[in-house]
Amino acid sequence: QRGWARALCWLGHPHPPRRGRGVSNRTRRDAPCVRGHSGGGVGTQAHKVVASYKPSKFDKKILLWTRRFKTEEEIPSRIPPEMLDRARNKARVKACYIMIGLSIVACFAVIASAKKAAARHESLTSWNLAKKAKWRKEAALAAESKTK
Repeated sequence: QRGWARALCWLGHPHPPRRGRGVSNRTRRDAPCVRGHSGGGVGTQAHKVVASYKPSKFDKKILLWTRRFKTEEEIPSRIPPEMLDRARNKARVKACYIMIGLSIVACFAVIASAKKAAARHESLTSWNLAKKAKWRKEAALAAESKTK
């Protein structure tokens, strides 16, 4: 129950009642959170984050790509670091999804090209044998030209 009480404390709710400690349920339930911040209610934060980070051009592109802002003019000159962290994480997820999709497309392209090569009776073994035969022929011509 400690983890549950801690989660409620971070959400700004008072702690759940404790039994057997001499405190009535009514006074304990109505008491604010006493773990270092006030429990003003759901959605209130104990510490306000100061917008202290100046985004670069790449950061602005990330903020636009993750749809945090609609246009570049809407992006303020200073933003909270947490906003940029969330946007970067969202951009990482989007990039991963794009790479997964491209990998799947590439797999199907390789399968299709392998089927076409099999229809032409081409294989890596025959390709390597032909390449080595060509090298042997070139080496024999080079050795023959040296002896003359």
